[in-house]
Amino acid sequence: MDLKLFGEVFVTLLVILDPPGAVPIFLALTGSMAAKHRNRAALQAVALAFGVIVAFALVGRQILAYLHIDLPALQGAGGLLLLLVALELLTGKTDDPRQEVTSNVALVPLGTPLLAGPGAIVATMLFVRRSSGVADYVAVAVGIIAVMAIVYLVLRFSGILVRILRPSGIEVVTRIAGLLVAAIAVQLLADAIGAFVTEYLHSPH
Repeated sequence: MDLKLFGEVFVTLLVILDPPGAVPIFLALTGSMAAKHRNRAALQAVALAFGVIVAFALVGRQILAYLHIDLPALQGAGGLLLLLVALELLTGKTDDPRQEVTSNVALVPLGTPLLAGPGAIVATMLFVRRSSGVADYVAVAVGIIAVMAIVYLVLRFSGILVRILRPSGIEVVTRIAGLLVAAIAVQLLADAIGAFVTEYLHSPH
């Protein structure tokens, strides 16, 4: 196994996924769940993110090419989806006790696009493109698995914070998480628009 490539994959994905930064958003979306359901949501979110990243690593370029989708379009779609989530968090719609809370938030937006977002997908696709042998592919695979294991452990034990923060603390965290998600969404949209503008300026008219 190429340890240098493993280190690059591990550090890059760990920075992009940012497990500590995902905790406030995870707590905002699952704070009202029972501990058992919250733990299951953590597992489902990480499992989905892992599946999405691996799928794009294997056939991502072919899928995007077949659908005639550019990476900036993927970024823009992720940004719009996150913006809707941010508005719900900021307006407190997720706090409605009459709303049945399910583990679906583990799939969207936690699993994707928060964890398996455009950044993680593109980075993984680039690492796979650089790989040239079995040792390289093993390094990329182990790096992805190691990062996902860390993300799961961070989310799994975030329940300790729920007991410390209490409902009032969770409400504050929810509003902060809304701001963070809104900022991420705006950044994704800005990057997508910038990429489209750059492509337009450099394309022959």
